[in-house]
Amino acid sequence: MKVTISKQCMGDRNCNDLCPEVFKYDEDKLVSTIQIDPIPEHLKALVRQAAAECGADAITIEE
Repeated sequence: MKVTISKQCMGDRNCNDLCPEVFKYDEDKLVSTIQIDPIPEHLKALVRQAAAECGADAITIEE
């Protein structure tokens, strides 16, 4: 699984709160970034949940 965050990110930090092992908040740019790639198996469900709950639809998942 590969995850990307588009420029549509609103910086609401929901993904960071849900899965801090994968998503990191960039204080300078005020958006979330991806910390690890590819996503480990044990975190995939949380990443899918973060993508589903993203209000800006900024998280894209490639299986």
